[in-house]
Amino acid sequence: MRRRSSSNSGKCTSRRRHDSLGFDEFGFALSKKKDQKLQHRSHDYSYPQPNTVRVKELCELLSYWNGSSFICRNQIERFIRIGIPPALRGQVWKCLLNTDTLRENCSFSYQKCLKEIREPLVDLGVSEYSILSAIATLNETENEMGSGPSPPQPPEASVCSCGDVAIFRQIALDLQRSFPTHRSLMGDSAEAIEGQAKLFRVLTAYARYNPHIGYCQGMSYIAAVLLMNLTEEDAFWALVALLERPKYLSGLFDHSMDKIQHQARVFHQLLKHRKPLLYQHIEDLGVSSLHFVMPWFLTLFTSLPCWDSVLAVWDVIMLQGLLAMFRVGLAILELLEPRLLQMADDGLMLPTLLRVPVEVSQHCVLVPALWGTEVQEWEIDCMNGLVLEETSVGQHQQGPETSSNPLTNEPRKARASPPARPVSHPSVWTLWLWGKAGRVKISEKPAMRTSGGPSACVSRTRLQISPRSH
Repeated sequence: MRRRSSSNSGKCTSRRRHDSLGFDEFGFALSKKKDQKLQHRSHDYSYPQPNTVRVKELCELLSYWNGSSFICRNQIERFIRIGIPPALRGQVWKCLLNTDTLRENCSFSYQKCLKEIREPLVDLGVSEYSILSAIATLNETENEMGSGPSPPQPPEASVCSCGDVAIFRQIALDLQRSFPTHRSLMGDSAEAIEGQAKLFRVLTAYARYNPHIGYCQGMSYIAAVLLMNLTEEDAFWALVALLERPKYLSGLFDHSMDKIQHQARVFHQLLKHRKPLLYQHIEDLGVSSLHFVMPWFLTLFTSLPCWDSVLAVWDVIMLQGLLAMFRVGLAILELLEPRLLQMADDGLMLPTLLRVPVEVSQHCVLVPALWGTEVQEWEIDCMNGLVLEETSVGQHQQGPETSSNPLTNEPRKARASPPARPVSHPSVWTLWLWGKAGRVKISEKPAMRTSGGPSACVSRTRLQISPRSH
């Protein structure tokens, strides 16, 4: 007998499972054709089917895996290019993220953390196995805590702070939005209840692992994908590796959103130099890169409608880290460029970027385009420098700012820059940045020379790449 819920959300979820025609090979609900467009989910997969020989070779590679070995990483890249068999994907991710070493070298205990979390949840009357009632209870508790001082607690009682309640509540809310058509999170079946409980535990444990960040929206999508391919504790350590290591997403999930906005501006510069015509068209329509790059990056492209493509993208991200995210973004824009250039309204362009069409995101289309799109680390470093330079110049042009004297702690005005000194002829500043595969020439347009030197003469830039000579 189905558990009945008084929540409208619960009724909708149960109805979705009831209307489902079954599930595809990745666990997503098959629905009637009239509902598929609303869900923006395709079930026509085109990824290459694994053969016995390839599976055997990959198993052998994983058995003697050494993350620091150049040979191992070259071989695993070859398998990723060909296509990772779904049954081995979780093991490949564990090897690339080196989660076993991370767990062994860390004093944090996942199981101990769950016990510590369960105590305040029990005191609140909340269970991860009843998310809908948990949301109602946490809402009520948060309102009570915000309305006045908390009643005194006995010394032996476990204290749950207002911050803890807010985190529990936000995680519980986001569980309802994370892949609501996947069998592990959909409806009120035993599998879905256990899946939601696992996701709740992984996210609350990470909030304890890194209290400075706690929980940010978007993490639930990443953790859910990890749980689809890994055991619960392995998924937790994989989440830690992704969110903590500089190679991947370190700093992107921050409440200030400074770093993710910075990376979106870096992508904006990369688009400017790689696709100047498309860049200018996007600029003319007033579409900001922040509006589509941030959702792409923060959910690791899980909004793509073809799940085999999502997993292939994740394979490359696990291998290359943040660099791969720039490659994926450029590949998508490369495929969308003809149709985007024909659009004359931002109301058409932005939805297309946020909900990439199925014909573009199919595995047989997107993945070859991804491997055909090269982005080097030195190139991202160069774009990063341009963003920092623009930020610096923007702050300089805002005028004198007040700062604090470290000795007297009194505000003081910043020293005003000397006035620009005009010269009889325009100056052109050229900078060569060397990289592994070539060099980047950044030539500034003629500008008035100022006492600030080349950094003060920043205007529109032009990027040229030439082969590196030895």
